[in-house]
Amino acid sequence: MGFLSTCTGSVLVQEYVHMPSKNIVKEYIENGYYHIYNRGVEKRNIFIDEQDYSVFLSYLQRSLIKNDDKNKKINRNGYTPKEISEDIDLVAYCLMPNHFHLLVRQNNERAITSLMKCIATSYSMYFNKKYHRVGGLFQGRYKAILIKSDQYLSYLSAYIHLNPVSIKQDPINYNYSSCDYYLKGKKAEWLKIDDILDYFNGDVSKYKKFLEENNNNLGGILGDLTLEDAQGPSLCKAV
Repeated sequence: MGFLSTCTGSVLVQEYVHMPSKNIVKEYIENGYYHIYNRGVEKRNIFIDEQDYSVFLSYLQRSLIKNDDKNKKINRNGYTPKEISEDIDLVAYCLMPNHFHLLVRQNNERAITSLMKCIATSYSMYFNKKYHRVGGLFQGRYKAILIKSDQYLSYLSAYIHLNPVSIKQDPINYNYSSCDYYLKGKKAEWLKIDDILDYFNGDVSKYKKFLEENNNNLGGILGDLTLEDAQGPSLCKAV
C-alpha cells in the first residue's frame, strides 16, 4: 500500500467527537496531550522557502532544549526564545506550506500558552522582516485540542505524519516533519518520540505498517470535521 494513494488535509476535531468547530474550548491541564495547529491569515503560505521552515524549527528547538551558552545567543531578529524544556514535550510535528501541526504533552497548564506565544511572536517578526510586510501572519489564535483517549494518540501522530500526502509528497522523505525521526532512527533531544513508539513496543517497522494501513482510514477514526470554512467532511480538503 502506498502513502500517496489518498490525500489528507487539516481536520479540526474537538476532543475527537463530532462538535461544531465554533464551540472549541481550550482546556489546559497538566500532563495532557494536545493537537496544536494554525495556518496563515487568508490561507497564505507561511513557509516560502527552505530557510523559513528551518527558522520555525529553530525556534521550537531553542524553546525545547535546556539552555546552555549556545542556546542563549540572541537570534537574527534580536529575540531570544523562552526556554520551557521542563514544561512541555514535543511528540510529533509537521510543517506544511500554509499551516503547521504540533502534538505536544504539557507538564504544567501554562506551557502551551508560553510556547505558542514565543513561536508566533518570533516567527512573525522574522517573516515580516524578511518579506517586507506588516500585520498578523497567522489566522487568529492557534487551536489547541485536548486528546482525552490514549487510543487516538497514535492515530493523531499518523494523521500529522501523513499530512504531506495532500501536496503529493512522500511523508517518509518529507523534510519538514518528525516522520523521519520515527522511521529512520534520527535522534533529537527536543523531540520525544517514545511516547508514540511505546505503543508499538519500540518497533519502527510496526509503526511504519501502522501508517500504511491507516492512510485511508483516518477520516473515520478521528472524525470528519475540517477547518472552520471548509465545505464538506472530506479529509482531502486543502487548508
